[in-house]
Amino acid sequence: MLRTARRRRGMTQRDLAAGSGVPQSSIARIENGTRLPRVDTLQRLLRAAGHELELESRLGDGVDRSQIRAMLAMTPAERGRAAERAGRNLLRLLREARVVDRSPGA
Repeated sequence: MLRTARRRRGMTQRDLAAGSGVPQSSIARIENGTRLPRVDTLQRLLRAAGHELELESRLGDGVDRSQIRAMLAMTPAERGRAAERAGRNLLRLLREARVVDRSPGA
């Protein structure tokens, strides 16, 4: 990530070292994967290369994929029948539903 950011900016490791205050030898070790930088060091290096380090939630974290896998394992015809059953169940529940008056004094 750091190497890509630096190269996109057209910087050498020496340029990045001068702009960030991090020794060039440390930058080389970080880019080679032989040294893991602290978060604040990585932020400083990326900032000097014109980028920002941002945290984002990973897409799909906390999603139960078991139902998705089960549906994908079905044939199209089986998925159609499952959708038809789900629709019938929903209609049955709607027919059986009772309207509840929640107005004051009811």
